[in-house]
Amino acid sequence: MRDYHKLEIWRRAHALAINVHDVARALRGGQFAALRSQLTRAADSVATNIVEGSGAASAREFARFLDVSIKSTSETEYHLLSARDRKALADRRYHELASEAVAIRRMTYAYRKRLLEES
Repeated sequence: MRDYHKLEIWRRAHALAINVHDVARALRGGQFAALRSQLTRAADSVATNIVEGSGAASAREFARFLDVSIKSTSETEYHLLSARDRKALADRRYHELASEAVAIRRMTYAYRKRLLEES
């Protein structure tokens, strides 16, 4: 069992989720309801799967949760792109958040690889 609070990937994923929730609050109107929901759920999933996996009994099991987290960063990145292309998110804000999602994905992938090599 690992303390997820000590993991840089979790701290950054948590901050990303908070920032995405701020962006989602600004997506007004019924036409963005599904996007708001999918965007926030995907961003939350990045950090949540790191937390869940940190309680795993083995490195291999933790790695499975990290796989889901990695996939959730891709989903988050796409929903941000969709929000930008639908003119609901400023280009600058999109680039900030999408770049952070990509950085978290890379870090998580590297951490997952290290976990599996050590086991």
